Parts: sequence; structure tokens; C-alpha cells
Amino acid sequence: MAPGPGEGHEARDKRARVAVSALFLTNGALFANLLPRYPEIKSDLAMSNTLYGAAVASFSAGALVAAPTAAVLIRRFQSAPVAVTSSIALAGCLAAAGSAASPLLFGLALFAAGAGDAITDVAQNAHGLRLQRRYRRSIINSLHAVWALGAIIGGLMGAAAIALDVARPLHLVSAGIVFGSVVVIAYPYLLRGPDHIDRAVDRARDDARRPSRQNDSRFGTPVHLALLALVGLAVAGATVEDAGSSWATVYLREALGAPGPVAAMGFVSLVGFMVVGRLAGDRLVDRFGERAVARTGGLITAAGMGIALALPTVPGTIAGFGAAGLGVATVVPAAMRAADELPGLRAGTGLTAVTWLMRGGFLAAPLVVGVVADAADLRTGLLIVPLAGITLMVLAGALDTRRPR
Repeated sequence: MAPGPGEGHEARDKRARVAVSALFLTNGALFANLLPRYPEIKSDLAMSNTLYGAAVASFSAGALVAAPTAAVLIRRFQSAPVAVTSSIALAGCLAAAGSAASPLLFGLALFAAGAGDAITDVAQNAHGLRLQRRYRRSIINSLHAVWALGAIIGGLMGAAAIALDVARPLHLVSAGIVFGSVVVIAYPYLLRGPDHIDRAVDRARDDARRPSRQNDSRFGTPVHLALLALVGLAVAGATVEDAGSSWATVYLREALGAPGPVAAMGFVSLVGFMVVGRLAGDRLVDRFGERAVARTGGLITAAGMGIALALPTVPGTIAGFGAAGLGVATVVPAAMRAADELPGLRAGTGLTAVTWLMRGGFLAAPLVVGVVADAADLRTGLLIVPLAGITLMVLAGALDTRRPR
């Protein structure tokens, strides 16, 4: 039963946290169901590495086109209904991608799926950050941990479907129905009212509590430069995530000869360690600050994947993708949180800008890796992952040194 008007704020917030977690879980699980099927789609449609990279990048192209509309939709209709509606649309588009009969149809379905995913991403994060302000402590990493947990569930579902020889259309339609039902059930428990109602009060209260704010060099930076640095951080994190989703299974299967279900473990390892990093991330951020956590994560990403590529084995590569997932665990949530609180921007504008431009990383990364793989090999193309880790270490200064409010 939905929460009643007489229910206390704390109980409503707990219900809302479970409900918004269901949105993140669904978003992670839906796309991850398709990912283990990528190698067979690539083979069935006779795509080269470059054509496959371009088709996969169409997901991000759709996201780039649609993401700027997210803030307008949220201000008009509120984040809860936008997130639920776009999640259901995403499920349908992913099922269509899995059933595509040509590379063009595959790319078009992924383009539409990317549009739905971009709107869902902004809406669910806007709702999560609104809830975080009510909690007065960091919870956004735990929500992203649930997203990664959903991705693990989806990846394992995809691997199981392959092992059981379940047809792609049946597998993906069934997954869409299951997780579409999850968000519909969660909807009544999400927060009501405009998403920005508590933002101004929250910011004024934090300014009063943090008199040393003007001494933080991050806040002495012009807003557009701070936003640009945050976009760079998000793009670097997105590049690592895309390497796991678009190429881990293909690399393990084609370059290292791993069987299909084992090859899927590269992606599962990446998101599995993202879960670990994000579950610990809120406490680490509260204790050490976002900057220190992101900088350390960049080092873990660069070193872990660098060693895996230098000494290529199936177990070592799976471990390398795990290290990369652990390293970038808190980066995207931190960039979103920081952008959402940049002074001088309308509610939702900073978050939408980072989420939108971050999609550039998802768009460029598979294309770059695919072109390099055809020119040299896929192992060389995946050097983009340790390079992204180095970028994180350089740009981590754009993040706050203190606990987010």
C-alpha cells in the first residue's frame, strides 16, 4: 500500500529510498541483459569491429540527442513519472535491438534505447539527489551500487540464457516484462512534488554551516570551467564503463578464446567490483572527501587494467576489469552531485549537462576502440581504460575535499 498522508517523514524517506533503488536496479539490469548477447549479434549480422563499434555507439548518439530534454521533462512532469515511463520505453527498445535482422535495425534500436536511457538516467539521479538532501548525508553511491547490482543480475541472466540456448527475443522480452513491472510497483512510493522545492533551502543551510567555503579553490573556479572539469571526470568514468559493457565479452571470447558464459564474466567482474566500491563509497567519501577517493580510484584503474593488458590471460583480464570497476565506482556519482550543486545554475541544469556530455564518452569510446582494433588489435584498443584512469587522477581536483551536503 502506498504511504499515507499521516505517515512520518522518516518512514516516507525510507520507502522512497527503496523505490528509487528499484529504479536504479532496473536501469542496470535491462541493458546488461543485452550485453552478453553482443558477440552472437556481431557474428549473426556479420559486422566488422568498426561497424560493430559504430552500431554500439548509436546508443550513445541517441542519448546525446535526447539528454538535453531531460531537465525540461523533469521540471514539467517531475522526476518520478519521467523515470518510470522512460524505463518502460527502454525495455521495449532493448528487446527490439536483440531481435534486429540487420546492422542498420540494430543501430536504430540502440539509438532509441539510448534516448530512453539518457532520460531515465537524469530522472532517477535527480530523484536520488533530492532524497540525499533529505537524508543530510551521502547516499548517492549506494544507489549507484544498486545500479551495478542490477547490471550483475542482468549480465548473469544473459549468460544463463546463452548457456540454456534461450532465443534472444524470448529472453529480452521476458526481462523487459519483469523489470518493467518492478518500476511500476515502485512508483507509488517515490517522492511527490516538484524536485527543486528543497534545493534552495538546502543550499542556504549548507552555506551557513560551511563558512570556509570561499577558501576552497574549487569554488574560486568559474562555473563553466568547473563544469567542464566535472564533464571530463564523468567522460573518463563512462569510458571505463563502456569498455566493460561493449568490449569485455568480445575481447575475452575472440582474443583470448574464453567460452561464451566465461567471456560474460569480464563485464560481470567490472560491475561486481563497482558494487563493492559504491557500497563502501558513501563512507569513504564522508571520511576522506570525493577528491581523494576519485584520485585513488584512478590509480587502481590505470594499474589494474594496465597489468591485465600487459600480461593477457583470461583470469587476469577478468581481474583487470574488476579493478577498473572498483576504481571508477564513485566517479560518476561524485561528478553528478558536484554539478547538481554548482552555484548560479537552474535546478537540474548542471546534472543534465554532465549527464548529457558524459554520453560523449559512451559515443566516442566504442568507435575509438573499434577503429584501433581493426588497425592493430583489440588489446591495443583497450589501452583507453588505463588512459582514462590517468585522466581521473588529473581531474580529481574538480571535486570537493569534504563530505557532500
